[in-house]
Amino acid sequence: MKLLEGKVAIVTGAARGIGKAIALKFASEGCHVAFTDLVIDENGLATQRELEALGVKAKGYASNAASFEATHQVVDEIVKDFGRVDILVNNAGITKDGLMMRMTEQQWDAVINVNLKSAFNFVHACTPVMMKQKSGSIINMSSVVGVSGNAGQTNYSASKAGMIGLAKSIAKELGTRGIRANAIAPGFIETEMTHALTEEQRAKWAETIPLRRGGSPDEVAKVCVFLASDLSSYVSGQVINVCGGMNT
Repeated sequence: MKLLEGKVAIVTGAARGIGKAIALKFASEGCHVAFTDLVIDENGLATQRELEALGVKAKGYASNAASFEATHQVVDEIVKDFGRVDILVNNAGITKDGLMMRMTEQQWDAVINVNLKSAFNFVHACTPVMMKQKSGSIINMSSVVGVSGNAGQTNYSASKAGMIGLAKSIAKELGTRGIRANAIAPGFIETEMTHALTEEQRAKWAETIPLRRGGSPDEVAKVCVFLASDLSSYVSGQVINVCGGMNT
């Protein structure tokens, strides 16, 4: 028996990177996957085909996660197409780094809206569905910088710390309805974003990590499977650092 057999998951920002790895790992465990991204381009369609090849129902939806109205519309559409929502992974995120004294209001607002408000939008839209089912697992993708902060990333760090507060509060609010909420705080994960760094920069990063290497998107996805499945049936309101020991 696969760990997520017959369940339905929504994964936001999943056309590539960590979101895609989560979607594929879920599908390999028998989960049907609805994923969203700002646009469903060739990347998104390729992801959909890869998911379907694993023998599950899968569909990509173009939707602006930062829009309250668009999010409610897309969740209604997903429920119509898939019949239920068992798992929500709030993974959509962007960075617009800069020192506080030079940060523009636009840089602050964009990151808070895409990273944090999108999570509120999806939780708000999925809560009635999960309450009716009396079950559900919500997973917020935070970051080590949401736990410990980082110079030059006040907007990103604040948004990711907000994801933790949101998960902890939802866990307290909806626990009586059988809904669990947790956060994952990835550290330095090897994705397209980190591949833009030089070898030297990446080596410097590795020195700060007790395991002496970056993590893979698949290693984050495995922790997601744990939180999405009944393996974690008594785990709620927690933050799991997936960081090779950076944050202890």
